[in-house]
Amino acid sequence: MADWKSRVYEKREQIKNSIPPGWVVPQDALPPNSQLDVTAFPQRCRMLSSKELQITESSVTKLLANLADARWSSVEVTTAFYKRAIIAHQLVNCLTEIFVDQALQRAEELDIYLKEHGHVMGPLHGLPVSLKDQINIRGIDSTMGYASWIGKKADKNSVLVDVLESLGAVPFVKTNVPQTLMWAETFNNIFGRTVNPYNRALTSGGSSGGEGALIAMRGSPLGVGSDIGGSIRIPAAFCGLYGLRPSAGRVPYAGCVNSMEGQDSVLSVLGPMSDSIQGVKAFMQAVIGARSWMLDPLVIPKPWSNDEYNLVNHNNGQNLCFGIMWNDGLVVPQPPIRRGLEIVKQALLDAGHKVIDWQPIKHKEILATVDGIWAAADLEDYEAVLRDLKEPLVSSMTPASVDADGFHPGVEFAADGISAFELWQLQKERRALRTEYLGHWNATASATGTGRPVDAIICPTAAYVAPKHGGNNSAAYTKVWNGLDYTSCTLPVAQADESIDVDTRNFVDEPFLSLNDKTTSEMYDARTSHGAPIAIQLVGRTMEEEAVIKMVEIVEVAIREYVMNKGATPA
Repeated sequence: MADWKSRVYEKREQIKNSIPPGWVVPQDALPPNSQLDVTAFPQRCRMLSSKELQITESSVTKLLANLADARWSSVEVTTAFYKRAIIAHQLVNCLTEIFVDQALQRAEELDIYLKEHGHVMGPLHGLPVSLKDQINIRGIDSTMGYASWIGKKADKNSVLVDVLESLGAVPFVKTNVPQTLMWAETFNNIFGRTVNPYNRALTSGGSSGGEGALIAMRGSPLGVGSDIGGSIRIPAAFCGLYGLRPSAGRVPYAGCVNSMEGQDSVLSVLGPMSDSIQGVKAFMQAVIGARSWMLDPLVIPKPWSNDEYNLVNHNNGQNLCFGIMWNDGLVVPQPPIRRGLEIVKQALLDAGHKVIDWQPIKHKEILATVDGIWAAADLEDYEAVLRDLKEPLVSSMTPASVDADGFHPGVEFAADGISAFELWQLQKERRALRTEYLGHWNATASATGTGRPVDAIICPTAAYVAPKHGGNNSAAYTKVWNGLDYTSCTLPVAQADESIDVDTRNFVDEPFLSLNDKTTSEMYDARTSHGAPIAIQLVGRTMEEEAVIKMVEIVEVAIREYVMNKGATPA
C-alpha cells in the first residue's frame, strides 16, 4: 500500500488535470500574493464573457426564473459558475472535487427535459449547487481531508444528492474542509488551506470553509455545508454570507461520511449557504417539500409551513420583540461585532420592533457538556482512520505548522474516552440544560410587552470578524445553539472599518470575564480586521426554520432602510 504522501501527490495531480486548460488563469495574470482582497478579480480577469458575468452575479431567485423560462440554459449557467469556481479556486483554494463532464451532461439532460415537457423538473431546475466534501456523490471521492480515504469512491449518492437531483439541481463541485471536520478553520494535508476572499491573510472559517470562500467569490450561487458546532455559520459569517443551521432532522443527512458517526446526542446537520436569504429559503422550501423523511429515517416528517414562515405565531411579523445578547458571559466581542449588534438594534427599533437585552444562562455548562459528549470517543474515531497509513492527525491551523510541501506533521496521540455510564450522565445533563433554557426563554414573556416571549435572539456568530489563520480558537457563540438544538442563521451587517471600530472597552469598570476574554481582546487589530465582513446570528427555537428565515428577511430589510436613512453606521 502506498504511503499517505504518495497518495496525496497523486490526488493533487488528479485535481489539477480535471480542470479544462482553457479555464485556467495564466500564472502571470493572477494577482500577486500581496493582494489580499481578491473578490473583484473574476470581474476583471477577462476569463468570463459579459453574459457569464451577468449569470454569476445574479441572485438565486433570478437564476431560477431565467432557467425556468429558458432565457438561460442550464448548460450556460453551469458552465458560467464552473468557470468562475475554477477562478476562485486558483485564488482561495476552495475545491476538492471537479467533475466538469458529469455536471455538464446533467445540465444538458435538464435542458432537454424542459424542452420536451414544457415545464421544469423541479423547483431547483438547472441550478448549480456546490457541496461540502463529505456529501457523497456516486463515483467521486469524499476524503474529508483523510489521505486514507483517497480513492474510496462513493458507491451511491447521499440522500440529499438524490433529493437535489430530483428537484432539478446540478451538483457541480465539492469543497474543502479541515481533516476530521472538527475545526473552525479549513486546512488538511491533501488539499491545503482555504483562505478568505476579502483578505487572504485571514481564515475563511470552517469546517465548511471551502463553501464559504467559493460562494463569496460568486463561484456558486448555493451551497450545502454541515454544522455540528458552527461549521456552516462561522464560514458564512467570516465570508459575508447567509448560512442556516437547521435543527436536527429537518434536512436529510443519510449517506454522507462524517466524524463521530454513531454519536447521536449532538448531531451534525446539513444546511444551505448562499449570498442571499432567498437562496437559503429556496433550498429549504424545496428540500423539505421533497418529503425526504421517506428516504432518511432520521428526518422528521414536518412539511414546509407557510403559516410558520408568515409568523402566525409571532404576531404575523408585526411589532416583534428581539433579545440581543451583547456577550455570552464568557467573552466580550471585539469592536466590529459590537458595532454590528448596535446597527441591528437601532435598525429594528427604527422599523417599529422592540429590542430587549438577552441574559445568557448556563452557556459555560452547555459548552462543557457538548465538549464532553464529543470527547467521549473522538480520538478513537480519528485513530481508526489514520492508523492504516500512519497518517498524522492535524493538530494546528497555523501556517507556521505547515512544511514546504504543504504538510502538517501532526502529533502523537493516544485515544482516550469515558465509560458508557459517564456518557449517559453528560447526555442527561444536556437534557436538563435544554429544559432550563426553554424555561428561561418562556419567562421573557414578562419583559417583552407583547404578551409573548422573545421572538428570536440576536447575537454574535463569533467574538470577532475573520481572524488570521490559526486564530479562530473558539466556536462558543455557535456551539451553544447546537447543544440546545436551536435553529440559527447568520446574516451580514457591514464591514469592519479601522477608523470606526476602535477599542473603547473600559477594563477598569469592565474586567475580563475569562482568560479567553482577555486573549480575544488582546488579539484585536483594527487594521488587520479592516474590510472583513461583520455578521450576526439570529436564533430561533427548535424546528423554527421557516420563522427564522422570515425574521432574517425582516432584519435584513430593517438594516437596509436604516443604513439608507442614516447614511452612516454607528460607532
